[in-house]
Amino acid sequence: MAFKNAVVLTGGIATGKSSVAKIFAAFGYTIIDADTIAHEILNAQQQSIAEIFGKRFVVSGKVDRKALGALVFPDSAQRKKLEALLHPLIRQEIERRANEEEQHRKPYLVDIPLFFESGHYPIEKTLVVYAKEQQQLERLVLREGYSKEEALARIHSQMSIEEKRNLGQCVIDNSGTLTQLQQECERVKKEIEDDSH
Repeated sequence: MAFKNAVVLTGGIATGKSSVAKIFAAFGYTIIDADTIAHEILNAQQQSIAEIFGKRFVVSGKVDRKALGALVFPDSAQRKKLEALLHPLIRQEIERRANEEEQHRKPYLVDIPLFFESGHYPIEKTLVVYAKEQQQLERLVLREGYSKEEALARIHSQMSIEEKRNLGQCVIDNSGTLTQLQQECERVKKEIEDDSH
């Protein structure tokens, strides 16, 4: 069965999923990253992107993600067009990599930021990286250089982090220090491994 040993890694924007992914990679876990796959597929689909959205979104052989994001983010009709093109291809690639991982018969992480929102993947084990909304906001403004309004718009375009925390089977609280995050990851790693035996 695809995804039998999969654990979804999810959370809100700027809650620290990539920090958690790095720690789990250091534990020896394979990470299947939906965003990385999406970027690869987006570039592979540059011809379709140019046909659907216009040639200005492909610059020197690469899709201009920022410009495309600015178009589709506020416009749900455009966003649906993009999703209809990309989602089936992304899912296919995630499943292909997951099937390879299943042969090792040990847990691995599938990093899907919008797991609960999309409902596309039949994965039972979920790991939510949690931080308070105020921390998400501060990280987006400092790290990505968004204005407070832009940052809030991005946070509120997703399911609230409190709701995700309630849906997750395991929760890693990333509202403290890096040392605390490491301890949280070790605790959850033990939970995952106890479950899989």
